[in-house]
Amino acid sequence: MTTAPPRLRSLSDRLRQVALFEIGGLLLITPPYIWLSGEPVGDSFLLMALLAVLAASWNGLYNTAFDWLENHLTGRSADRRPWRLRAIHAIGFEGGLLLMTLPVIVFWTGMDWLTALMADIALALAYVTYAFSFNLLYDRAFPIGGES
Repeated sequence: MTTAPPRLRSLSDRLRQVALFEIGGLLLITPPYIWLSGEPVGDSFLLMALLAVLAASWNGLYNTAFDWLENHLTGRSADRRPWRLRAIHAIGFEGGLLLMTLPVIVFWTGMDWLTALMADIALALAYVTYAFSFNLLYDRAFPIGGES
C-alpha cells in the first residue's frame, strides 16, 4: 500500500511566508524593543535584523519539518491545523529560536546571561502571539495547493 506524499507548501510559497513573517515581525517588535531595552536605535535595529535572519532560517526549517510530521502522523495539511496544535507549533518554534538567539543577544549587547534571557523571553512571548496570529491568517489567505 502506497501513501500519497505529504501536501507541503511549495518553495516559493514557503519563501513568501518566511519573508512576510519576518518583515511583519521587524515592523511590530523592533520599536517596543528599542523603547524597553534602552539600547541605541542603530544597534537595536541591527540586532533585530540579525535575529530576523536567524529566525527566517529556523522558520523555513521548522515549519517544513513540522508540516511534514503533522501530515505524516495525521494525514492533515498545515492549513487545516487545529487550534491546540497551532499553539504547540508556535511555542515550539519560539523555544527552538530562543536557544539560538540567546547567545547572540548576550554577545551583541553585553548583557549578562540572565538579563539577556529575560529580554529574549520577552521577545519570544511577543513573537509567539504574533506567530500564532500570522500563521493562522497566512493559512487562510494562502491555502496549500491554492498558491500561485
